[in-house]
Formats: sequence, structure tokens, C-alpha cells
Amino acid sequence: MIDLKFLRDQPDTVRASQRARGEDPSLVDSALTADEQRRAAIGVFESARAEQKAASKELGPVMGRLTKLRKSDSDSADSADLSALETQASDLREKGAAMSARVKELEAAAEAAKAELDTSLRSIGNVIQPGVPAGGEDDFDLVEEVGTARDFAAEGFEPKDHLELGELLGAIDMERGAKVSGSRFYYLTGIGARLEWALTGLAQQIAVAEGFTPLVVPNLVRTETMAGAGFLDAHDDEVYRLPADDLYLTGTSEVALAGFHADEILDLTDGPLRYTATSTCYRREAGSYGKDTRGIFRVHQFQKTEMFVFCRPEDAVAEHENLLRIERRVLDALELPYRIIDVAAGDLGGPASRKYDCEAWVPTQQKYRELTSTSNCTTFQARRLDIRERDPQGSGTRTLATLNGTAITSTRPIVALLENHQQADGSVRVPEALRPFLGMEVISPR
Repeated sequence: MIDLKFLRDQPDTVRASQRARGEDPSLVDSALTADEQRRAAIGVFESARAEQKAASKELGPVMGRLTKLRKSDSDSADSADLSALETQASDLREKGAAMSARVKELEAAAEAAKAELDTSLRSIGNVIQPGVPAGGEDDFDLVEEVGTARDFAAEGFEPKDHLELGELLGAIDMERGAKVSGSRFYYLTGIGARLEWALTGLAQQIAVAEGFTPLVVPNLVRTETMAGAGFLDAHDDEVYRLPADDLYLTGTSEVALAGFHADEILDLTDGPLRYTATSTCYRREAGSYGKDTRGIFRVHQFQKTEMFVFCRPEDAVAEHENLLRIERRVLDALELPYRIIDVAAGDLGGPASRKYDCEAWVPTQQKYRELTSTSNCTTFQARRLDIRERDPQGSGTRTLATLNGTAITSTRPIVALLENHQQADGSVRVPEALRPFLGMEVISPR
């Protein structure tokens, strides 16, 4: 969630961010009102608790005198004094009981106000960075185009789409995928499976060479981890949930990587902590009815190699550029024409303050399609997951920043590779970087 102090100090900046995202700026006012109510509730609670403690201190001496008087010689004890002390003690106990009940009520009210504030804060997306374009999916800024799309007409043949090529090569079986699991499921068979392994191997090799520590992560996570990573706000209809176990299937290993250091104080004196993981990912693709129904571009299950960084907030922009550089390295190795876009605010998702997408050219669709992306989430996720570092400027702790970037996915690069590197006879040339992993230079039809 966003920084409450920043919200108090710069509400207009947050409102502007909400408008750029196409979201409700009045949520800022709701959060500020909830904050005022929380602070007021805490003030009343703490005042009542102080009165309760004072009353408790007042009862102690009275009970002490009463106990001493009762232990004294009954003949010499003043019955009037004893009666007066008993009455005073009884009154103080009744007052204390009433105050205790009141304090519990006020504590519950303060907790409720805190929960209301938390809900309000979670409804506000991360504050976008300066320069992020406003608008929705089509309002991105083009950063760069790399490579040149092939002119198949000049080469004398009509390009086949990835599914036709995949079936010709014995690499993709959609019919059996649908038979076993339904629509948007598939089998990668033979060379298709080997191609996925090769892509994963290349991505892992590059990530490790770039200094990322590899992890094998859970694909099922608890609610607090899923929510902490920011995937249960506007995207809860995209995730698969197992109600009997109160667990979620992750749509990216970003979730498990983000939760790896939850509730910890990290030592970043030697620089950022960088991790990578390859995991099976699951997405319901809700709202995508009728989109990319042919082939394996938009599916419910796929493999993805993700990179994740924990760093100091002041290092986040540089780390974001580094993740983009690594993604470019992967795409260059695959010899694909691609472009980089600065994603518009309305298409960022809640946790990201800025996101770059790398989109490869798909010849039969005559357009660029997303293959990888990298997001700077600043302190948004870490604040939810309570991940901190020792403040280098003070004696306390502070929230750190998190970033993520996709090194490779299994299906979309296969789409781009098959279509961009196909040859007139239906074979597909293997990029040089993949040949050591695949053991061949050309994939030939069966």
C-alpha cells in the first residue's frame, strides 16, 4: 500500500496519480477521513486506558490499608474505618470494572478504525512516477523499436501462424489439451516440450550470470502473501483459489518471491538482494473471452522465469533499468524484432509505479505482443509484507523497495520464435543462443 505519511503530506499528488490511472481520486479523501477517525479513536482509547491505570493505582493503597487493618487485633480495629475502607475499595473495584469494559470497547473501536483505514489504503494504487503516460492500454509511450520485421512477401511465401507450425512440427496439441482440461489448455509435445526447456534453461543461465540467486518456490500461497503482493485488489477474479485450504495458485512466482522475506529486516549494506525462480503459473484469464482463443498465446497454465529485487528505495530506478537491460538481453538472444513501451498508468496494475513491456513482433497478427515486462513497485509491496531494512540515515528501520521482471515465459516466446524464424518448407531456424540447449540448428516438420 502507499505510504500514509506521503498521503497526508501530498494528497494532491496521489489524487493526480489516481486520475492518471483512470481511478477514483475521492478514494484519497476517504482514506484521509479514515486516518482522522483512526487517530481520534486511538486518542480516546489511550486517554481511557490512562484513566484506568490511574484508578488501578488508586485502588492499590486502599487494598493495602484494608488488608493491614483486617490482620490487626479485631478488638482494637476501628469498625467504622474498616467499613469505610471496604466501601471505598468496592467503589474503586466497580469503577475499575466499568473502566476496563470501556477500555475494551474503545480498543475494539480503534482496531475497527485501523481496519477501515487499511481497507481504504489498499483501494489506492501505487503513486505513479513522473513521466508515466496517463490513460489505458493504448496510451503507452514508445521507448524503442529493436530489429526489423521480415518481409515474407519478398521472400516468396505466406507465413504460417504458430499453431499451424506447431502442429506441423509435432510441437503443440491443443485438441488433447481441451479434451483433458478444457479451453486454453494445451500439450507441448516432443520438440515443443524441448523448446520450453531450452527457453527456461537460457533464461536461468542469463539470470544466474547476472547475479540472481535461483530459488525453487511454492506455487500455492496463503491469503496474506497473495494480498501482500497486491494480487487480491483489482485482480482477484484472475486467480485460482482453493477454498478448502485457503490457498491460492500463483499467476507468477513474483508472489512467492515477494513473500520470501515477509516480516523480516534485511541487511542491504552489500547492495540489493536479487532472486530468480521458474514456476508453473496459473491464470483464470477472466474477462478475456474471445481474445487470443487460437493457439497458446493466452492460456491458463504456463511456465515463467521471474526475477525479483529487494533494494533501497533510492536504488529502485537504477534496478528497474537493470531488469529491463536483462530482458533485452534475453530477447536479443532469441533474435526477435521487438519494441519497448512505457506502460500507461491505467494499465500498470495496483503495485507498480512504472512498468516497461517488451513486445515481440508476431508476423501473422501484424502487431507487437507482450513477451516480458518489468515493474518498479517502490515500497508498495514491502509495506504490506512488512519487509524493512536498517535505516542507513538513522537508528530505526524503514520500508525497502521491490521490483520484478520476467526473464522468459514458456508459451509466448514459442509463438514469436516459430513465426519469426519459420522457413518456406515449414521448418524453423533455431536462434544460435538456443542451440546448445536444444541440440539442433533447425526444427524440421515430422
